[in-house]
Amino acid sequence: MSHAHHHDPTVPKEALIGAAALLACVLALTGAVSWGFLPQEANPQLQRAAAQVQPALQRSLRFEDRADGAVVVTDAANGAVVKVIGFGEEGFTRATIRRLAKLRKKIGLGPEAPFILTKWQNGALSLTDPSTGESAELQGYGPDHTANFASLLQGVGE
Repeated sequence: MSHAHHHDPTVPKEALIGAAALLACVLALTGAVSWGFLPQEANPQLQRAAAQVQPALQRSLRFEDRADGAVVVTDAANGAVVKVIGFGEEGFTRATIRRLAKLRKKIGLGPEAPFILTKWQNGALSLTDPSTGESAELQGYGPDHTANFASLLQGVGE
């Protein structure tokens, strides 16, 4: 005696239409923000400007790759070594620096101009490349990652 059941493996037409409508709405809203039809509410630079948040500390930094894979961080104002990030250490810090440096290289700029690390009055941290106008917001990636960048400000303004 067999109790075989016949199951239709197709997805109901209404579910497919609903999924397609949801996908179309998401794409339309994303495009509207990307093309400037809707404001980007979560833009930290615009939010700081609107709230008139000023820099609390700033340091101009240069990042240089060493042959052994380490990254040497120097103070652009006086050439002093701020920190040496060993090979395989501080992956988030290295990835952030590389992303900004890659943009420079893409438009034909070298490593000569310094990056600006800023601690804002509201406690936020950002790394900005004045050469390209690109900026990396450093909060929100966990306390360890933020602390790694904040350590590059030690001795400034003290």
